[in-house]
Amino acid sequence: MRTLSLMIVFMFAASGPALAGEADVLHVEVIKSGANTFTFDVTVKHDDSGWDHYADKWEIIGPAEAILGTRVLYHPHVDEQPFTRSLRNVTTAASIRQVSVRAHCSVHGYGGKEIAVPLPH
Repeated sequence: MRTLSLMIVFMFAASGPALAGEADVLHVEVIKSGANTFTFDVTVKHDDSGWDHYADKWEIIGPAEAILGTRVLYHPHVDEQPFTRSLRNVTTAASIRQVSVRAHCSVHGYGGKEIAVPLPH
């Protein structure tokens, strides 16, 4: 019985990084900085557990799933949750009125909360 208990504890401990879940976009602020050019301030929440499992980027998605911009996150934010990072000089076609922002984590990929935001004109 004790061996079985230790095996169960070990299984849960070994799966620790997988328990953090997917990365969620909580808030997006879009600032027009030029003709069809924008700055995005994006707030992401993820239970980063260290280098093995953390939110590693967020993307701005346009029509037909086109990636308009990517903000790479180069390190975990274990003690800074949620966190906000910016991406400047994102250029879009004049016809685009709305985009979506999604976050990515190093274990689960995409799948957390996305936010659709209108572009200021």
